[in-house]
Amino acid sequence: MARQPMLKFVDVARDMPEKRDAADRAKDYHEIYAEFAAAKAAEQSSRCSQCGVPYCQNHCPLHNNIPDWLSLTATGRLQEAYEVSQATNTFPEICGRICPQDRLCEGNCVIEQSGHGTVTIGAVEKYLTDLAWENGWVKPIAPTVDRAETIGIIGAGPGGLAAADVLRRQGFGVTVYDRNDRAGGLMTYGIPSFKLEKDVVMRRIKQLTDAGVEIVTNCNVGTDISFTALREKHNAVLIATGVYKSRDLAGPGAGLKGIVKALDYLTTSNHLNFGDNVDATEFDAKDKKVVVIGGGDTAMDCVRTAIRQGATSVKCLYRRDRENMPGSQRETQNAEEEGVEFVWLTAPKGFVGDDVVTGVRAAKMRLGPPDATGRRAPEEIAGADYTEEADLVIKALGFEPEDLPEMFSEPDLAVTRWGTVKANFTTFETSLPDVYAVGDIVRGASLVVWAISDGRGAAEKIIADLNSKSAIAAE
Repeated sequence: MARQPMLKFVDVARDMPEKRDAADRAKDYHEIYAEFAAAKAAEQSSRCSQCGVPYCQNHCPLHNNIPDWLSLTATGRLQEAYEVSQATNTFPEICGRICPQDRLCEGNCVIEQSGHGTVTIGAVEKYLTDLAWENGWVKPIAPTVDRAETIGIIGAGPGGLAAADVLRRQGFGVTVYDRNDRAGGLMTYGIPSFKLEKDVVMRRIKQLTDAGVEIVTNCNVGTDISFTALREKHNAVLIATGVYKSRDLAGPGAGLKGIVKALDYLTTSNHLNFGDNVDATEFDAKDKKVVVIGGGDTAMDCVRTAIRQGATSVKCLYRRDRENMPGSQRETQNAEEEGVEFVWLTAPKGFVGDDVVTGVRAAKMRLGPPDATGRRAPEEIAGADYTEEADLVIKALGFEPEDLPEMFSEPDLAVTRWGTVKANFTTFETSLPDVYAVGDIVRGASLVVWAISDGRGAAEKIIADLNSKSAIAAE
């Protein structure tokens, strides 16, 4: 009898791809993890318990068929494994790199709960898709028939591009409008290359444009083209703008020079890595004491970028403790390895300096009872204020939606009290006929994988609605 290829989690320990030495990787923007070799990918995949109720799949926003492609990888059927992973995920190589697997699939792995260490799902997913590109398994998008209907998509981030992929495969004309000079949204300009090298994003964008998807860059809807004109031009419109308005900090000294927003800082860094000619003086951390305020993944991107820019010191101030921070624990560990110091239970009260910031006035905190979200609320400790020296302060406090009804001159576009577009979570329909919305502009600031899931779902609904109209028109 052939030996069971799976359920080897008792005999085989969890093993991640090797990380580059922290001192070396902090000098460049290349990705920090090496690739799995075929034997290692098969070995780690074989640890999957193939459980009857796959919690990894249930807790994946895309409901990827993880147990099946792990089994195929373990038995050497790598092209089939890729095809299974691609069936439910438009960008598996991107999710394999940047998804917080410790909070999603891997964090809900059954063998992790039993103390054996989770299956390295993200690393195997990345391995499979990179292998697929190398071996030509990623096929061009080739619709069997071109349809007359067209869809306009506002926003070339993960949600908009995922929808464009699904729609174009069904033969629809797709035009994507984006305000930036390159497509990709935060995948291009928000996430540093040491987490997601940009050629990985660009080759997916090229796959779409080669298939006939038109991407109009440097286009601000509401200014360069009106929202009304888009609705008149296309059979359906999908809003996938994301949320780009940075939350701000008030307090004394908030207007001092040397205090910058995280997205401006990261975007400038990514432009430089593309070789673009941009003025980066305000965002250069070289030889500076850098303080980043915030505890999410954006804050982790900022502190690790500052290290690579040559900061003399990098500190991250967060008002809760390590266990209660929203960012990935894996990213926190990577940052610490690279020399970042985390100052827990500390909150900013203001800024010190005459014209240029020289420090952050900070309060020490303790955790009190849970707040409305169930997390323990931070409380200020009286009389424990101090000043944290800083030459550059980066605010990584999260993002809010822009006022789309005003930007689009469309007051009938309904929004919630938080400013997000009001859309049905099942049908993705907004208050306007034939207008749909997905991703962060509906959910609030969230994950790339959720935007991909929404984009795919909205595309399927648009297809169903247009097919229904075509059937009625044909009667």
